[in-house]
Amino acid sequence: MKMGTTLFLKIAVFLIGLPILALCIFLVPEIASYSLELNSGINYLNYLVFLLFYGAAIPFYFALYQAFKLLIYIDHSHAFSNLSVNALKRIKICALMISTFFAAGLPLFYLIAQEEDAPGIIVIGMIIVFASLVIAVFAAVLQRLLQEAIEIKSENDLVV
Repeated sequence: MKMGTTLFLKIAVFLIGLPILALCIFLVPEIASYSLELNSGINYLNYLVFLLFYGAAIPFYFALYQAFKLLIYIDHSHAFSNLSVNALKRIKICALMISTFFAAGLPLFYLIAQEEDAPGIIVIGMIIVFASLVIAVFAAVLQRLLQEAIEIKSENDLVV
């Protein structure tokens, strides 16, 4: 396969990471100070905000890296290999970790929504959890299909 066939997807993977980086640099400190301001009785609340968002950003970027590697495997005609299966497995695990982080952070979203009287904040947190679970399930399905394709390919190689 030509090296540039997945160029658009590689650029998209790179561009997906930019808004999250901007969020982590500019918005997360603001959210942390705002949540501390809203709930002044809970002194450690800003640390929980940092832990939630930065903790979820680490598996997010690792999953983007695995997606980039998967695209490189496709470029080098290694799409049907155990390397691709392992990359999909890591993407699945990262999506589950992100979902777990935000599911654990839903009480924090609740505290902020309660103080602001804005239930949409809770919905945003639930959407992130749901989207991460959908990505995890999709990666698991792709991993299983790819593993079965590799097994069929190896059986056909043995026949010939």
